[in-house]
Amino acid sequence: LLRKEWLVALVLALVFVASAERLKSAPRQSISVEMQVALPLFVQVFMAVGDRHLAANIAAIRALVVVPHQMEPEEFKILAKVQEDVSWLNPAHEDNYYIAFAILAQYGELDAAQTILARASRVRFFDFQPTFFYGFNQWYYKHDPVGAATWMREAAEKLPDPNQRLTMQNMAARWMDKAQDTELAIRVVESMAKEAKRRDFRAYLELRVVRLRQLHQLRTAAAAYRERFGRPLSNLQELVDSGMLHALPTDPFGFGFGFDQQGEIVLRTSPPRS
Repeated sequence: LLRKEWLVALVLALVFVASAERLKSAPRQSISVEMQVALPLFVQVFMAVGDRHLAANIAAIRALVVVPHQMEPEEFKILAKVQEDVSWLNPAHEDNYYIAFAILAQYGELDAAQTILARASRVRFFDFQPTFFYGFNQWYYKHDPVGAATWMREAAEKLPDPNQRLTMQNMAARWMDKAQDTELAIRVVESMAKEAKRRDFRAYLELRVVRLRQLHQLRTAAAAYRERFGRPLSNLQELVDSGMLHALPTDPFGFGFGFDQQGEIVLRTSPPRS
């Protein structure tokens, strides 16, 4: 046993000497101590005496001590690699997915953050937060309301409180208002209405379907108007004046319809100003 220990110590010493000699000739970069390098996974596990969870904890501690506003872009890439390694070693690591959401997404490492959150979501079946964070990133950073709503509905199923589930499902339904593909949005909200257990929430979702159908009708008519007259709409009343529509639809929520900055017809989220 003693000979084996000496042999391991000798191997480690040789590895250290070889690494030190190699680092002497390596180019120096102005990177802070915390994020100089991301070690290969097998090295991390080896240094943790074969315990992958310990290796994950060690790497997660490195991520915890960083100071984001003092870091350079290349350091965030290393941080992203370190945290992705943690999520591979222990995908359920709570601190790791928190940091990924709080730091990586807003500092240009969104794909790494989403990988970490997706892994955490799969194994933390009892925890709605990584699923919610993934959906939020899809909405806020990737401008993907359909994908965001899908993840939000999954997060809602992990909530124990029925009122909280309802709130999150409502958020998912509201996000579908921003979908470019209105036909897909209609199908998604229709599906949500069919699955709804509470009658009042089902009725509410059915009204949202009505609004989406109205939006689809207006956008279809606007496309036909542009093709016929060679110019975009300046106001919705032109659809009626030109004979494209017999009358403008009446929003069941009373908010009506308007135009975004790109001239696309959208659903209003508040009553128009008088």
